[in-house]
Amino acid sequence: MLFDVTWQIIAAAFILDILAGDPKWLPHPIIWMGRAISFFEPEFRKRIKTPFRAGLLFALCLIATAFGLTWGVVFMVGRIHPLAAAIVQAILIFYSFSNKSLYQAAMAVFKALARGDLSQARIKVGYIVGRQTKDLDAAGVTRAACETVAENFVDGFLSPLCFALVLGAPGAMMYKMINTLDSMVGYKNNTYILFGRAAARIDDVANYIPARLSIAMIAPAAATLSLSRGKRALSTALTQGRNHKSPNAGFPEAAFAGALGVRFGGPNIYHGKRVDKPYIGGAFNDPKPAHIQKACELMMLSALVSVVLGCLLAWGLF
Repeated sequence: MLFDVTWQIIAAAFILDILAGDPKWLPHPIIWMGRAISFFEPEFRKRIKTPFRAGLLFALCLIATAFGLTWGVVFMVGRIHPLAAAIVQAILIFYSFSNKSLYQAAMAVFKALARGDLSQARIKVGYIVGRQTKDLDAAGVTRAACETVAENFVDGFLSPLCFALVLGAPGAMMYKMINTLDSMVGYKNNTYILFGRAAARIDDVANYIPARLSIAMIAPAAATLSLSRGKRALSTALTQGRNHKSPNAGFPEAAFAGALGVRFGGPNIYHGKRVDKPYIGGAFNDPKPAHIQKACELMMLSALVSVVLGCLLAWGLF
């Protein structure tokens, strides 16, 4: 494996995320990525007149830069001492995980709903979902929170873990640039339908395998709570994982829907336009606010299953 990503590095990154989450007082590489995207987008649009070609080169250059800069940092630190390189890799991989921050953000929605403050719950869920939230009722807010916990288990943990296992910290940072590009320019609106198409497709490819692997992480995690939940998670994911407009998001969402016994999907408003999504877990009822807490617990259990398997892989047992 590139850069000798040991099980200790993976375990340390996971523990750091659980303990520290996303400390606001520390400089964060993802913020720098966002600033780079905002800075270079107009430059590429100005210099390359074909929107799709400009967007493709824009995405490839930023992704390659994220990988290259991280590789350079790890390499140079490794020249000082291998332990220093291991520490840097652990910190950078920690930065690529977002379990703790997502848990806190989703639980903030749950707490607002629990005290009957729907307007605050709409604001809180608006921080973590792309859909329009100002007119959502309590059921819509709950469903949005549960869905984003399920989907972001892949984006916020499993995918960067997979890239880290294969390509070390440079791979994890490369993935985060891919994911950040998709979140900033991967929209199907007039501004980004052509320019952001390459970024969106690259993100689809990057998440293709982790999204499907997520079933093998979520189902055992659900089974630790109840064997029937594990079976439901597996069967729902396998039969309804493709019931989604995204090629990837449906698999973790279906696994969570089965494990929690709730229904996801249906109509939502994105950027002022109604989008009708297929239902996932259609045989179940809509989620209740308590399911947000259950979804967060399942996400953390699934992450634990993933990191244990990842550590075993890094240790060379598989």
